[in-house]
Amino acid sequence: MATRKFLGWPAARQLASGDWLGRGPAVTSPRTESLKSRTTTADRVVQSVCPYCAVGCGQRVFVKDEKVVQIEGDPDSPISRGRLCPKGSASEQLVNSIGRQTTVLYRAPRATEWQNLDLATAVDMITDRFLEARRKGWQDTDDQGRQVRRTMGIASLGGATLDNEENYLIKKLFTAAGAIQVENQARI
Repeated sequence: MATRKFLGWPAARQLASGDWLGRGPAVTSPRTESLKSRTTTADRVVQSVCPYCAVGCGQRVFVKDEKVVQIEGDPDSPISRGRLCPKGSASEQLVNSIGRQTTVLYRAPRATEWQNLDLATAVDMITDRFLEARRKGWQDTDDQGRQVRRTMGIASLGGATLDNEENYLIKKLFTAAGAIQVENQARI
């Protein structure tokens, strides 16, 4: 019994197992050996792009039961080569936060309360307002008579939480609509 207790000490296990530096099985407890990484229990791994800035670091998103359980850097990404900044490393919290808004909220002009809207109604409202602002602000010619075919009624300020492809499509959409005030927070 005394020998078993003595070999239970980490230093004695180091000597007995030949793990001289104490970096292997000599210092691993039974509890540690029973633990499994969230990445090994995931149902699938999805490649994605970090949502925080315009760099476009690659991410591996580990999904279990249709819920994100872990996000890590993608070593196959030529941009980040498996590395993520602190914000990118914490992007799992963006997805799973209990404070994340998952419904469309609308507050009518001069109202004091928010109301829930279904997505189709919200998209229709945005579309109507976009087209009306474009129509009201449309200019065929400038002050000197030059043809400009643009609208001064709409503008876009993109955010760094969109990836490069989304920002590219937004730029194309607003340019096709005639907007000339198109900017992005990541460029500012």
